[in-house]
Amino acid sequence: MEIEDKKEVAKWRGRVSGIVEAPAEKVWGLVSKTKRLREWITMVERCTELEGKEGIPGYTRLISGFMFPQEDGERSWIKERLVSMDMDMDTPLCSYVYRMEATNIAGLDGSVNRLKVVDYGEDSTLVEWSFEVNPYDGLCEESIVDYLGFLYKSCIHRIQAAIDAAPSNKA
Repeated sequence: MEIEDKKEVAKWRGRVSGIVEAPAEKVWGLVSKTKRLREWITMVERCTELEGKEGIPGYTRLISGFMFPQEDGERSWIKERLVSMDMDMDTPLCSYVYRMEATNIAGLDGSVNRLKVVDYGEDSTLVEWSFEVNPYDGLCEESIVDYLGFLYKSCIHRIQAAIDAAPSNKA
């Protein structure tokens, strides 16, 4: 009888964060809504709701754009499923987790992204984006973690600009 080695492969993980000068309610109102995704992830061109209800685990959306360069010059796409959403504005923390169910981006199938919004006091908010990716032959862990970190950090910076540009913030 042969015993199969079922050793789990360690995930590649990364985390980036930044402070947004706005109340947590405004930040959460932006980052938790699929229809507002393009305001702070500018490389997203289209976001289509596929099934379920936004904010409820199981909700599925399809995102496409130029998030990750493709060799054939085509747009990248990601089908994401909401795993969990914790939103209680009476606490200092709201978060959601999406799992990439399918994608045309090498190495990202099955990756998991968590976005946390933490009230940091005095109308400022800490935004933390963490991710885990399955190791992928042909890709270097350091390169993929650095690239995703850079990409997600730029999105966090864009949150501030999107909130500042919102019609309710203009005099």
